[in-house]
Amino acid sequence: MFISIDGDKCMGHGRCYSVAPDLLSDDEQGYVAQCGQTFEIPEGLLEQAQEAADACPEGAISLLDHARADA
Repeated sequence: MFISIDGDKCMGHGRCYSVAPDLLSDDEQGYVAQCGQTFEIPEGLLEQAQEAADACPEGAISLLDHARADA
């Protein structure tokens, strides 16, 4: 399973890395540091990934079965 964070949609609310601290972190401007990336969710962190996606008011976080070809 993969997580994808859309850099165009992210507004820097910080809810994602607050609920998924073992998966996501913040940058110096308060945005998720992994903004614009798609990466494999490490074993044991799928629940945090789902919570991060659910917490994003902009819908910038998606969970994917496969990595996107353009990632």
